[in-house]
Amino acid sequence: MHSFKAVPVLVTGAGRGVGKRLAIGFSARGARVGLLARSKAELDLCHLEIEHAGGSALRIRADVCDYEQVCAGVERIRVHFGSPVQVLVCAAAIQGPIGPFVDTAPKSWSEIVRTNLCGVINACRAVLPHMIERRSGKIIVLTGGGVTDARPNFAVYSATKTAVARFVESVAEEVSEHNVQINCMSPGGTYTHMTDQILAAGDRAGWREIEQARQVRLTGGIAPEKQIELALFLASEQSNHISGRLIHVQDDWKRWKDRTVNPELYTLRRVQKV
Repeated sequence: MHSFKAVPVLVTGAGRGVGKRLAIGFSARGARVGLLARSKAELDLCHLEIEHAGGSALRIRADVCDYEQVCAGVERIRVHFGSPVQVLVCAAAIQGPIGPFVDTAPKSWSEIVRTNLCGVINACRAVLPHMIERRSGKIIVLTGGGVTDARPNFAVYSATKTAVARFVESVAEEVSEHNVQINCMSPGGTYTHMTDQILAAGDRAGWREIEQARQVRLTGGIAPEKQIELALFLASEQSNHISGRLIHVQDDWKRWKDRTVNPELYTLRRVQKV
């Protein structure tokens, strides 16, 4: 596997869930990780775990909804680690209210859109100028349920994640000539605080979501190692020929390590013929 020794990596939403797992995974590979999140307590805990394991991390308390705060965090990484962000992982997201769309409040829509969509846009805009200047960079954006199929009772959340996937596909074409790759990664059903939110919502989530959440809570869902492995691949030079894709952790992505990817493969439309 590609070495990330001393590579500056920024992970948004690093305080918990998949973001925290990926931050720890990159640190274990030698990366210098910038941990960006809103919660000081969660940042402190993730930072402590990385430091105790012998890794290097920088806590950045910021809100991805605020572009200026994100830019300030990116600059802190450049100064602290002596090099600009080379890998960005966008994991910050909220699920928002669960239930029929007609029962949701407009105020909640704004919060979900600002966090899940604008937060990704802010982070990408903050790191891309340095990546383009260096002619090297990797961006990984986490998606979620509802991107490729309808997800009733999670309509606004699904809309933001679908919008993110199209954003990634579009930006990928814009930056391809600068040797910068940006992809979406779907981490699959895995136990996080969102699992508990679904279970707490009860009937408002729908029986299928409840059953899936119960199974994830029971088994833990997708193993963190599988999520980390895919993220490391997408952040490495091995994936320089892959950009603008929507790759699920359960996809047979390893077969494309050394092969040209079909133009329609792993796009938002999810046409998987080869």
